[in-house]
Amino acid sequence: MSEPIKDSFRDSIATIDQHGKRSWIFPKKPSGKFYTYRTYVSWFLLAFLLAAPFIKINGNQFLLFNVLERRFNIFGFPFWPQDFHLLVVSMIIGVVFIALFTVVYGRVFCGWVCPQTIFLEMVFRKIEYWIDGDRGAQIRLKKRDWDADKIRKRILKHSIFFLLSFVIANVFLAYLIGSDELFNIINDHPLSHISGLIAIIIFTTVFYFIFAWFREQVCVIACPYGRLQSVLLDNKSIVVAYDYKRGEKEAGRAKFKKNEDRLATGKGDCIDCHQCVDVCPTGIDIRNGTQLECVNCTACIDVCDFMMEKVDLPKGLIRFASEDNIAKAEKPKFTARMKGYTAVLVILTGFLIGMLFLRNDVEATILRLPGQLYETVENGNISNVYTYKLINKTTDQIDNIRIKILSHVGQIKLVGDTHLMVPKQQLSEGTLFIEIPKTALKSSKEKLRIGVYSNDELIETTTTNFLGPKRY
Repeated sequence: MSEPIKDSFRDSIATIDQHGKRSWIFPKKPSGKFYTYRTYVSWFLLAFLLAAPFIKINGNQFLLFNVLERRFNIFGFPFWPQDFHLLVVSMIIGVVFIALFTVVYGRVFCGWVCPQTIFLEMVFRKIEYWIDGDRGAQIRLKKRDWDADKIRKRILKHSIFFLLSFVIANVFLAYLIGSDELFNIINDHPLSHISGLIAIIIFTTVFYFIFAWFREQVCVIACPYGRLQSVLLDNKSIVVAYDYKRGEKEAGRAKFKKNEDRLATGKGDCIDCHQCVDVCPTGIDIRNGTQLECVNCTACIDVCDFMMEKVDLPKGLIRFASEDNIAKAEKPKFTARMKGYTAVLVILTGFLIGMLFLRNDVEATILRLPGQLYETVENGNISNVYTYKLINKTTDQIDNIRIKILSHVGQIKLVGDTHLMVPKQQLSEGTLFIEIPKTALKSSKEKLRIGVYSNDELIETTTTNFLGPKRY
């Protein structure tokens, strides 16, 4: 937010050194009020992420993203290819919500909710602190020669990392292919599911690479959200910010000296302890202002409050604040931009809820067979041939299905088995003929309204075109 004395931090990122090689980040183990809150949130989200693909509502997996078979379940609601428009609207709502949240609160989603951050900071990093120790111990261990203790710690740590990556890969696969299919692969012989075994190995390797080596570079380099926030943020956005007016004052920041009257010297409240940099998981200096690497994890807030308390200065030198709040002491406002995003979000959400209420559990499609003309049958009726497809989106089998013409006098003849049923979450398809008396046709092309019944209960209606002879 403030103009830094040196702008060299803008020329590179903390994870790359001056020679272009990987520079490892060794963040200090965080603690404090916000870290405690973040731990509680992480426990809840970890439990949700690990359990969601194994929870079922009315027989439907709670969350399923089966791209190959084009089957999706969102909060227990099944979405078929025919419901793709609903899935698109849901995804747009998610994007607008994240955009609105970013406009108001910056990149707090990354530090508190993103699965990458949760797994890295709350699982893998905690294991690393347990085995390798805190920041100082990790730096010394990296510089130490390969003795028996270092080899033991590296083998233990990376073995646990790989096992955790294997567990995460299985959970991730459950989201993609379904938990039932995953259990079938696990219980069956590995050679019977080569493709599943290969997928598990690939996902395990990818997750191990991310959490053991690539780490914070996902947020800094790979994730596009950091670039997106530079477009969405403005002076009204509430982000993790350093109060440079209070921290610098007239004489700038300076080391703390016991019994010193900093008001008399004009020195700022920042005692230049460097703790906010040491605790940062992406290695930035928050005192240089808002940066794309900042994931708003609030670790710097906790450590700064701790240091301020130690030197008997007010807390909040680093806090959640907007640029205008620090520069002009303005209180947060609900701006026109925020109102616009909120209005769009409310409209889209209402539109989605409306479509969900209008969505049928059974969907019927009846289409004329391509390239086929009408026929005149023995009794003088006009006949057209069709293909039909009945999709059952429920978890119950639908029996005793009959198809009737609702808009015209006529009859429907099924080809093959006339006892129609649709298994749960499956489809039935086949061929049928529709016959209508010539006298009941008013034009050469008419739209028919057709009803689908189960046990004499109308469960779905659809329309199709019917061709007949030209009327002169």
